[in-house]
Amino acid sequence: MDSGTISVDEFQALEQKVLQTVELIKREREARSAAEAAKSVAEAEIAVLREDLERARSESGSLQHEIETLKQELAEKGDVQAQNEGLQRETESLHKEAEALTREREAVRLRVEKILATMDELL
Repeated sequence: MDSGTISVDEFQALEQKVLQTVELIKREREARSAAEAAKSVAEAEIAVLREDLERARSESGSLQHEIETLKQELAEKGDVQAQNEGLQRETESLHKEAEALTREREAVRLRVEKILATMDELL
């Protein structure tokens, strides 16, 4: 055989390799296209997730502020409740003192009546 000529078998083998290479390139392009599409979808999802994260951070800050406000209100209510309990104890104490003064007044009145009765007898 001449060095410039190729046998039919060699040509068919070469043709088969070319077809395989074309098929390989076709699959690679399809895979690259699918990867680029997946990348675009992933980037869109990342953008949405970043927005969600930012919104969540903002809401978290707002909720943290609201929690602090509620804690302050609760502390103030606790102070008011403590004051209320103190006033109730003071009211009970004053009520007992008033009862004691009423009994003492009654005792003094009875003694004064006895003294007046005794003075009436003496006169």
